[in-house]
Amino acid sequence: MITYKLGVIRMTTKYSIRRLVEKALDIKKLTPEIENEINSELTQLGYISDVDYEALELLMAEMDAGRVQLVPSAGCLF
Repeated sequence: MITYKLGVIRMTTKYSIRRLVEKALDIKKLTPEIENEINSELTQLGYISDVDYEALELLMAEMDAGRVQLVPSAGCLF
């Protein structure tokens, strides 16, 4: 996630959820940290773009197929 801090305003780049999903797909793990960042972005934005929605659909499909695992923490990446 790329975040810029301008004064007290937090600006997140476009499609930040997709980038988080890409991170999970790259390591083939969904960590609580990535999941919390996704939830935080959804809460902050209040909506989901088509690109981010499709990324989340892909992540869920990969998890259902067993190619991405839900892990208890980032320390369990390997």
